[in-house]
Amino acid sequence: MNGWKKWLAAGLAFVMVGSLAACSSGGNEAEEGGKVKLIYARGKDVTGATTQLVKEFEKQHPNIDVEFREMPADTGQSHDQYVTMLSAKSSEIDVFDLDVIWPAEFAQAGYLLPLDRFIQKDGIDMSQYNDGAVEAGKYNGKQWTMPKFMDAGLLFYRKDIVKNPPKTWDELTKQAEQYKGKGGTKYGYLMQAKQYEGLVCNFVEFAGAYGGKVLDDKGKVAVNNPGTIKGLKKMMEVAKSDYVPGNISSFTELESHTAFIEGQSPFIRNWPYQYALAQDKKQSKIADKVDVAPLPAGDQGRAATLGGWHTGINKYSKHKKEAWEFVKFMTGKEGQKITAIKGGSAPTYMPLYDDPEVKKASPLFANKDFVEGMKNAIPRPVSPQYPEISDIIQIEVSKALAGKQSAEEAVKNMDQKLKKVVK
Repeated sequence: MNGWKKWLAAGLAFVMVGSLAACSSGGNEAEEGGKVKLIYARGKDVTGATTQLVKEFEKQHPNIDVEFREMPADTGQSHDQYVTMLSAKSSEIDVFDLDVIWPAEFAQAGYLLPLDRFIQKDGIDMSQYNDGAVEAGKYNGKQWTMPKFMDAGLLFYRKDIVKNPPKTWDELTKQAEQYKGKGGTKYGYLMQAKQYEGLVCNFVEFAGAYGGKVLDDKGKVAVNNPGTIKGLKKMMEVAKSDYVPGNISSFTELESHTAFIEGQSPFIRNWPYQYALAQDKKQSKIADKVDVAPLPAGDQGRAATLGGWHTGINKYSKHKKEAWEFVKFMTGKEGQKITAIKGGSAPTYMPLYDDPEVKKASPLFANKDFVEGMKNAIPRPVSPQYPEISDIIQIEVSKALAGKQSAEEAVKNMDQKLKKVVK
């Protein structure tokens, strides 16, 4: 599971995971008077945005009541509970939120209702949504989930030290060396390089920037290509440099963001929550000295790993039509505006970044570099076998960063192992 999600859930900041104001043990049968009750499941929401969103939906849909079922804050536990419930063909929940890496797995397992006919019937313009977020909800040519909110890897920097943030990874290398030790810093760059999900996210960004990929558009293994090798070489160069901590292979989000807010580096690659954390004067030594930029580009452009949450409909729901109305509202312009303003979550519906109220809600939403960074977001490999894919990438990239194998050997090993998993 995504280790960094635990930090988002801790309320450190910008993109909030989960939601639920109350538990419900009731069923979802039609109530007296023709009302339909929907059960909506997701993780804990500390912002109150979901409560406001549901109240507004119920006001507009007096024939539908929505009750919450609170799921564990730990995404791994939530995942396992969903699988247990849905593998038994249970109709006890109607609508539920999915981590961005789950849709393909749940679609293949038969847990989700395909949404294409609803999207077409209601004329939903999917081109208005973030491309990477939409793609994360697709599998076998069908749209299984709607993107609800997102985050992506970004470059945060000390604006009191760095005048012009690097546009390429080569420029990042030069500046990290140049600014190391300036302004009380110890390092030049911070990243997540421990053997866990965060390592995969960093790898996907380096590979994508140089034209590499793990799977092709048809879901077949395509990792053994020059772009992936070039991207991994750049990642190895950075991780082995003298401007990152010597123990960078032990760094997750916690270690990297802690070092950054203590003023130890002019640059860090992290998720959007880093901004609010760095601006928190109670914790941060660098408040009011931080700005954000898109991650640097390789020779094929910029790439940022997509994170976030989607919403889907239980295939076994007894109220599919009403469930779609709720999903449509929640992930549409009006619902995402509520979630952005009240909950601080980054919209996947891109026109909202031009909305004055949304821009006022968070400095990041009004920051063109932040918006540009989000536009560059690409999903991790979309596959029902994602957990196995992630494990393979983690092992082989870790060996490469530790100097135990070359980039070519790592990519070759990934290719061979992935082909045994992805058919």
